[in-house]
Amino acid sequence: MADFPLCTAFTGLLMLATAPTALANDDITAKFSGRLYYEFAHFDNDTRGPAERSGDDLRAAWLGVAGKVHSVGYKLEADFAGHRPVARDVYLTHKIGTALLTVGQFKQFYTLDDRSSANHTPTIERSFLVQSLGTAYRLGIGAQGNHAGIFWSGSVFSLESIDVWQAKGHVIGGRVGHAPWQQPGHVLHFGVSGAHEHHSHPGADGALPLRAQARTTGHYGDNGGLPLVDFRSGRAVSVNRYSFETAGVSGPWSWQAEYGGARYDDGQQRGEVQAGYLQGSWLLTGETRPYDPKGGRFIQLEPEGDIGAWELVARYDRINGRQWPAQQRDVTAEAWTLGVNWYASSKVRLMLDWTDSRRRDELRGQTLDHTGVLAGRAQMHF
Repeated sequence: MADFPLCTAFTGLLMLATAPTALANDDITAKFSGRLYYEFAHFDNDTRGPAERSGDDLRAAWLGVAGKVHSVGYKLEADFAGHRPVARDVYLTHKIGTALLTVGQFKQFYTLDDRSSANHTPTIERSFLVQSLGTAYRLGIGAQGNHAGIFWSGSVFSLESIDVWQAKGHVIGGRVGHAPWQQPGHVLHFGVSGAHEHHSHPGADGALPLRAQARTTGHYGDNGGLPLVDFRSGRAVSVNRYSFETAGVSGPWSWQAEYGGARYDDGQQRGEVQAGYLQGSWLLTGETRPYDPKGGRFIQLEPEGDIGAWELVARYDRINGRQWPAQQRDVTAEAWTLGVNWYASSKVRLMLDWTDSRRRDELRGQTLDHTGVLAGRAQMHF
């Protein structure tokens, strides 16, 4: 079933890549963008739990257009990799002083790992923290800006998206941070984020259950999901999310670490998720990982030599989820990831990661599984 969207995506990307990518006059502009990720995963299963099945597929085939109409900016973006298109960024923007106001569906403001584009992250999978607690693309209104070296962002949004209307509730959240040391090749970054969520009658009256889980064996691991909390009684649930982040760059070396979690309460049951990771990378060919101080995130790497840029990366992830008294759940996962990336150009990258993960049931004191996965990605974007 992946052959048709794969061919369609390649054709569309090639047409746009070989055509002029920007149209403009004084008042109206349009710039096309896209990304294509083809991935594989090969699993090394142990004897505990159901085995994962190795395979490959088209993971992302995004096409978008962005620009402005007079003083109003816009972006329209969708992913065509699945059986039907899925909306991503669909919004309007307007500058008010030094702040940028956004209305529509957009990626909400949460953590360094979540705010950095997947086009630029050193590992194929995001951290357990973002997998379990990231809110991704939701309908709302937000604002962001930068003043005196401090970046800030905030939004009020619905739990609904253009494609998923069964999640009911609303959220207010934001992120703020500062890079006291920022110059080419040398960065020190700090940030915090938080959100208060109200989930209306999850699991009842057609609303989706409220769940948090991490895919411990990656995107293609169908059996590696770790359920952390699960609320489906129909009672409203209050959730408070938080995270703390830091990162640094010193020449070809960079690192980042985050710790965060969420607390859940529906009046009868409570839950808690806690997660953190430490990640480091080394650009063997001498480039420096570029950083955007206005947005508090890492951005596009430009290879400096004819052979492209080579990068080694390592990350340790850990997450724990508890729920009580009725569910009596206490589970933990941890994973080590080692990877190598080749940036053939600023638009083309090959990635290869090895991840060793374990899941444990802490209440029973037993390991649920120990799985290794070799994952790869061929990536193109423009």
